[in-house]
Amino acid sequence: MFKTIKNDLPASVVVFFVALPLCLGIALASGAPLFSGLIAGIIGGIVVGAISGSKIGVSGPAAGLAAIVLTAIGTLGGFENFLVAVVIGGVIQLFLGFAKAGVIAYFFPSSVIKGMLTGIGVIIIMKQIPFFFGYDKSEGSFSMDSISIGSTIVAILSLAILILWQQVLSKKGKIFQLVQGPLVAVVVGIIFYVVTQGNEQLAIGVKQLVSVPVPESMESFLGQFTFPNFSAISDKQVWITGFTIAVVASLETLLCVEATDKIDPDKNVTPTNRELLAQGTGNIISGLIGGLPVTQVIVRSSANIQSGGKSKMSAIIHGFLLLISIVVIPNLLNKIPLSVLASVLLIVGYKLANPQVFIKMFKLGWKQFLPFIVTIVGIVSIDLLWGIALGLAVGIFVILQKNYQNSHFLHKEGEDVKDGKLKITLAEEVTFFNKGAILKELDNIPKDSNLEIDLMNTRYLDNDIIEILEDFAFKAKERNINIKLISERGIIENPKSIVEFFELNPKPKSSLS
Repeated sequence: MFKTIKNDLPASVVVFFVALPLCLGIALASGAPLFSGLIAGIIGGIVVGAISGSKIGVSGPAAGLAAIVLTAIGTLGGFENFLVAVVIGGVIQLFLGFAKAGVIAYFFPSSVIKGMLTGIGVIIIMKQIPFFFGYDKSEGSFSMDSISIGSTIVAILSLAILILWQQVLSKKGKIFQLVQGPLVAVVVGIIFYVVTQGNEQLAIGVKQLVSVPVPESMESFLGQFTFPNFSAISDKQVWITGFTIAVVASLETLLCVEATDKIDPDKNVTPTNRELLAQGTGNIISGLIGGLPVTQVIVRSSANIQSGGKSKMSAIIHGFLLLISIVVIPNLLNKIPLSVLASVLLIVGYKLANPQVFIKMFKLGWKQFLPFIVTIVGIVSIDLLWGIALGLAVGIFVILQKNYQNSHFLHKEGEDVKDGKLKITLAEEVTFFNKGAILKELDNIPKDSNLEIDLMNTRYLDNDIIEILEDFAFKAKERNINIKLISERGIIENPKSIVEFFELNPKPKSSLS
């Protein structure tokens, strides 16, 4: 892990500045103490980050649970009773991990996962635009009249710094790679706030700044921690809430794992069962000391990837940065304009909802585009879980309409032969339901093997399977596995890109779809 510290340290700083306002905002939206969001962020970084098998995933409080938390706190009679449900949810997640329930992640099609990423990106952009212009929630709904000149100027300046750093300066030398654009933008924002305090037109109001609790002493700092009221453990509603948290948090985590693995340039594969164990441990500890429920979160994870994070050290360091900052420099943090952080999140949102993604999914055909667009619309218009559920329902409908039902989709020959020659024959119809089994077979291919993948009889090959083969071809080089791909489109050995092979070679009629 320490070998990649030059990548992980600057990435952790970016994730810290992304996580800080999210921790506070999610706590506010959940009707919980602001400090509970920071606790969850710290636990998600340090504890979950250390236990998790994910190299690039980052955990913390999730916006998708805000509505559940808000309702539960009122229903259960207080935050202390709710914390008992968080602990119970964590224990249930441990059982799910030991029961190897992480396999559920493989049953979501990539079109839905990509739709989830894009939908979250759209929501980030929509929600951050008002803050970019200095929106003050106390003034009611956002309008052109509520624009703050000072906040807007520093936001535009920050956005220019971020783009310049990313497109030009990051390629100019190691110093620009170590010191990331978001850190520079935040420093510029603090300087702008301090310098313009005496100017009526440019001054940034207190409500347009980060708001971190400032303890006056160690006693007041420790007084911010809340502990669960275990006398409420006999309440049936507490157990129902705990079960709900476990199911929703586990589902969000597994979907995030699937999504982050897809956008990871190093093609790491996260052990999903271990991730459930890590999340369960994190939720138990978070609940015991007054924190919100935690999940792996796509916004922080994608920011980590985009900033060059290579190992779990970036997630762990970001957790320590949160801890150190609220203890040592809370007053300095409270001088950061929200519009600066909005600029950072706008860049993250744009990368998730890049217009090129829409074009690519459209070109893949309606079977990929329809679940993709339905997922986005559902997430934006309703919420995350509804969007995923609608996208998955459409994806299943598309599969059922094609009537693809073949349990013998995978056939393997020569497993025990001494010369190391193996052959995998895919069935006539292979869909995203088959991802788990195919991944397992490919992971079990021994090093220094000669593998033949026969697609001659395959009439339909889902885009998800093509992506799995693409990732396997990438890793096969490191394991010294020679690949020979046979299909009606042609024969190719050790392909550089299986995706390009299918795109560049026209398919015969009644062949691969």
